[in-house]
Amino acid sequence: MALFPPMKLASDEIHLWLGSREVPGERWRRLDSVLSPDERDRGGRLRRSEDRRRFVAARGLLRHVLAAYAGAAPERLRFTYGPMGRPRLAGPHGADDLSFNLSHSRHVLLVGVARGRPLGVDLEPIRPLSHLGAIQRRVFSAGERETIDRLPAGERLTAFFSGWTRKEAFAKAVGDGVWASLGRVEVSVTPGEPARLLKLDGSSDAAAGWSLFHLEPAPGFIGAVAAEGRGLRLSVLRLDAG
Repeated sequence: MALFPPMKLASDEIHLWLGSREVPGERWRRLDSVLSPDERDRGGRLRRSEDRRRFVAARGLLRHVLAAYAGAAPERLRFTYGPMGRPRLAGPHGADDLSFNLSHSRHVLLVGVARGRPLGVDLEPIRPLSHLGAIQRRVFSAGERETIDRLPAGERLTAFFSGWTRKEAFAKAVGDGVWASLGRVEVSVTPGEPARLLKLDGSSDAAAGWSLFHLEPAPGFIGAVAAEGRGLRLSVLRLDAG
């Protein structure tokens, strides 16, 4: 039985599903029942039982979400994987223009869905980092670093993770790999200001063809959605609504 009703998605919409990878036993068994043998094998290779349960929850929920748009039973969906391991729908549903991306950290799970456009989502817990300065020099442009350095000390970590998730969401959208893509874009980082792609390959005109959305999906977490196109609408739905 599908967890979610059939969903419609306009070409200018992004649906972002938000939920937890920690699910009660009966729901977990329903999610496990729709996985493919290779997914069960991948989950079974994880050493910690908590990680195995979270893997099953994430993959099962992804299948149920995509089934709501593809008009298929979740267990019938098939995936193919790109060079970076990113899944795509294969078989009879692979010809659809449905694009999707997921991100998870600890218990929190995000699944983004769009039609006919590259899409990436990313999620990070806000936490202290050792060697933060060295990471910033590798990840951020001189202008982004200057903006962060001008902020009050209490806002710099939030600015760092805001910028990081926006860049990584873009990298996941274009599929080039994180380190190959981080230097291609400059993004807004100041807390409280709108998420924006400022430059793409040094061009503000190229950046204008993309949309960024800032997320605070759970206390202590920051996330981002990146999608090609302007004037897009973002709707947030709950994975625990089924």
